[in-house]
Amino acid sequence: MSDISQNKRDALFAEPLAQISDFCFDEQVVEVFPDMINRSIPGYQTILHTLSKLTARYAQPNTKLYDLGCSLGAATMAMRKGCEQLSGCEIVGVDNSAAMIKRCRLHLDGFKSSVPVHLQCEPIQQTKIQNASVVVVNFTLQFVPKPERLEVLKHIYAGLEPGGVLILSEKVIGAHQTGDALLVDLHHDFKRANGYSDLEISQKRAAIENVMRIDSLEEHQQRLAAAGFVDTQVWFQCFNFLSLVAVKPTQRDPQ
Repeated sequence: MSDISQNKRDALFAEPLAQISDFCFDEQVVEVFPDMINRSIPGYQTILHTLSKLTARYAQPNTKLYDLGCSLGAATMAMRKGCEQLSGCEIVGVDNSAAMIKRCRLHLDGFKSSVPVHLQCEPIQQTKIQNASVVVVNFTLQFVPKPERLEVLKHIYAGLEPGGVLILSEKVIGAHQTGDALLVDLHHDFKRANGYSDLEISQKRAAIENVMRIDSLEEHQQRLAAAGFVDTQVWFQCFNFLSLVAVKPTQRDPQ
């Protein structure tokens, strides 16, 4: 059994900090990451559960499945569950944090599966996508510099087989200031209900604002279209967190 159950409660920002450094996915974050993400992202477990269902729907035999920004492997394990009945599938998990990759391997090794998983420690901008039927980018594109995001999506599109799918989950900014303020307030209320103090919320926001630049839904849709995707659908949204499915058309599909 892996050490998933031993993850600690997130208290990284519980005490006043004299200086707030930019957020990074280091050993300290790895230790508390499952608690952090479950208490910070509304609907996260629903997203993971549905990733398994979407993988079962779209994965093709003898193809690769990619989890770009795999962190501790939660999405990877959901994908692995979804493609276990197919022959010849392989999952590639990618993360640029060595600490995340190390702990991810421990988590994956704690559960038996016939689906091989290869882990790569590198920026997702450098990952070669090929023979892919499912690509998951779960709250990762928002950490890629904005000028590089379209090229990442174009590369994914080029590496997908016809009928393959990109599942993109992101925090978003509202199209209008008033509506965005509402979503932000609702999200902060969600975090307070999960035990985060106003100090923790404020300090975490200050730490992450320089490294996580979020887009609007419209920006995501326009970028996906520019990458080649003609069929995109929002399948989940809670407050300012959403997930989209973008399908690469087959030759039979209308363009």
